[in-house]
Amino acid sequence: MKSKIFLLIAIVLVAQAASAQFTIGAKAGANLNKIDGKSFKDEFNTSYHAGGFAIIGLGEKFSFQPEVLWSQTTSKTDTSLKQIPSDALSAFKNGEVKLDYLSIPVLLNYKFIGSFLTLQAGPQFGILLNKEENLLKNGEQAFKSGDFSMVGGAQVKISKFVGSARYVIGLHNISDIDNQDKWKNQGIQLSVGLSL
Repeated sequence: MKSKIFLLIAIVLVAQAASAQFTIGAKAGANLNKIDGKSFKDEFNTSYHAGGFAIIGLGEKFSFQPEVLWSQTTSKTDTSLKQIPSDALSAFKNGEVKLDYLSIPVLLNYKFIGSFLTLQAGPQFGILLNKEENLLKNGEQAFKSGDFSMVGGAQVKISKFVGSARYVIGLHNISDIDNQDKWKNQGIQLSVGLSL
């Protein structure tokens, strides 16, 4: 009996997947971001992102949108850096920190107004990419190698063109320095793209 129920569920899921709309595309845009914490200025800075996305239909109103993005975070340091150990200070020598992440947002989309306006929400996983020898001191000693965030926003689609605006808030302390306040990424992401 259980095997028949599992077989029926499997058939329904395969039928759903076969009828699901599947789209891929590319996108790029600007980040307005900052790192929250006493060691950083409370201001947003401009940086960039680029990558690809897929949209997998889950019925009439919902879809699943995984993405893979190169995304940069830029922030300026504050005067409270005196308490940071000297071996980590090289991460901040110019008063500015640039961190490159491989960001993987996994979003659930809700079609709010037909296929024109879609609301989006979901988690985002980030992997710090600054691992080359000359950038090791720029990120590896002071920052953890990963980040976890939540994303919320909206996406507009006109024919094959897409535009989106999102708010990203970090939930994970990215500081790898002992005895310091918590550092968290935060930002607004604006992008344009083309679905293929």
